[in-house]
Amino acid sequence: MNPNPVASPQPVTRPRRLALPDAWGVGVVATALLLSLPVLVVFSFIFYPAGDVWRHLAETVLADYVVNSLLLMVGVAIGTLTMGISTAWLTSMCEFPGRRFFEWALLLPMAVPAYIIAYTYTGMLGFEGPIQDALREAFGWGYGDYWFPEIRSLGGAIAMLSLVLYPYVYLLARAGFLEQSVCVLEVSRTLGLGPWASFFRVALPLARPAIITGLSLALMETLADYGTVQYFGVSTFTTGIFRTWFGLGDSAAAAQLSALLMGFVFLLIVLERWSRRRARFHHTSNRYLQLPRHRLSGTRLALALLACLLPLLLGFVVPAGQLAVWAWQTAGTMVDADFIALTWNSLMLASLAALIAVGLALLMGYGKRLRPTPLMVASVRVAAMGYAVPGTVIAVGVMLPFAWTDNAIDAWMRAQFGISTGLILSGTLVALLFAYTVRFLAVSIQTVEAGLGKIRPTMDDAARSLGMPPRQVLRKIHMPIMRGTLLTAILLVFVDVLKELPATLILRPFNFNTLAVRTFELASDERLADASTAALAIVVAGIVPVIILSRSISRSRPGHEHAA
Repeated sequence: MNPNPVASPQPVTRPRRLALPDAWGVGVVATALLLSLPVLVVFSFIFYPAGDVWRHLAETVLADYVVNSLLLMVGVAIGTLTMGISTAWLTSMCEFPGRRFFEWALLLPMAVPAYIIAYTYTGMLGFEGPIQDALREAFGWGYGDYWFPEIRSLGGAIAMLSLVLYPYVYLLARAGFLEQSVCVLEVSRTLGLGPWASFFRVALPLARPAIITGLSLALMETLADYGTVQYFGVSTFTTGIFRTWFGLGDSAAAAQLSALLMGFVFLLIVLERWSRRRARFHHTSNRYLQLPRHRLSGTRLALALLACLLPLLLGFVVPAGQLAVWAWQTAGTMVDADFIALTWNSLMLASLAALIAVGLALLMGYGKRLRPTPLMVASVRVAAMGYAVPGTVIAVGVMLPFAWTDNAIDAWMRAQFGISTGLILSGTLVALLFAYTVRFLAVSIQTVEAGLGKIRPTMDDAARSLGMPPRQVLRKIHMPIMRGTLLTAILLVFVDVLKELPATLILRPFNFNTLAVRTFELASDERLADASTAALAIVVAGIVPVIILSRSISRSRPGHEHAA
């Protein structure tokens, strides 16, 4: 026995090094934190003591805001589901004359902002409009002799929003129908199910996740709408936030209303996830053959044509035609130096916002590709959540911290140098561009990530093995390959910014106007014909992404390139 046993060697434990994030990681996380600032600021006001204004709102109009917002959501849900699902099924599974035309044309109402279609129908259906004029002329009626539906009402707002938002449901429902395996439908038919039973018991449940996603997007746009409900005099959360901010001058109460509105949005997101929590929709076959479309004739053909034609006529052809007529009549007086300045402001602002959003999307998308860690994935998701937040809420969340920062800088500069810096953030385009980036970054991130996903990782490995750092791989290899994807992302954000109204109304600098704001101002002054030129310019710009979306969905079905 060894009296002096030698201690057996112990494994040497070296201190573990912390995995420090690289420049890409720091950039992605910092960007996500910065872009989540408006939402965090709004939610922080939940814990702010209720003031007199909030108590006044709670006792008087808060119930109206809640009830009207809920009724608006229910009505729009019924309208968009009815029009979106029926047209998606008809153009995907049935054969009839004009089907190929309706496939892309049914997306055109998406190019018309809800507030513009509201102004147009008010001009046509109002007491002084051409339709009521023609009725009085034809039947000799006077004021009070007849009943005519009031367009400026909750029902009118539901109709206007449904007509321009049903394409969300149509777009995703059609993609869901096109992706279904033909074997599933063949099996249902061999088991004795007719076309209607196959639709309700097989095709509709399979497409349910896509339909619910489309419906959620439509309802989020409904909650975010300001121009339509304000013009129709319907009190909702968005109109309440404006009145509280500008009318009562209480930023805290406006932020608390915004937090309540955000609660509705998050409830929608939770319901959408909950609705499919246990549902699993998998195809057991990889066969994707030409869909066996039902050839329609007789009464069914007439009903199918009517179902596809009505949403297109009411949602795009009639309002765009009326705008074109008004623009033709008023262009001589309305297209002047001011109009050119408005157009330049809108184009400049939309271009800057689109370039910033796509630049940040490249940073975040490529950072996630380099380091797909949970932190990076979560950061990208946080940065992309702004699309679900109404523009009104983002504007309130941007204005509060920016105004506080401006005041702090101004006070410090006055104390130190006797110089007033003024509102260098909240009083300039900086606040507006930041709000646009928060609101629409999700559009560019999704597009950029889709483009990056098509590039094989072996190309990255080959470039890195040749000594290229990540930024050069992105600049010299990925960006040239993704040129089309990047242009699409820029275009989508550009048009969204061009149409955005609530955030622009709150955050625009003094004496700075855009086409959307000018359209709203003229329509609010009942100068509907004068507003048509600016409104038509927005609609024409909105048609471009609709065409891109139409081409994208036509290529979406696996198995053959031209499913349409």
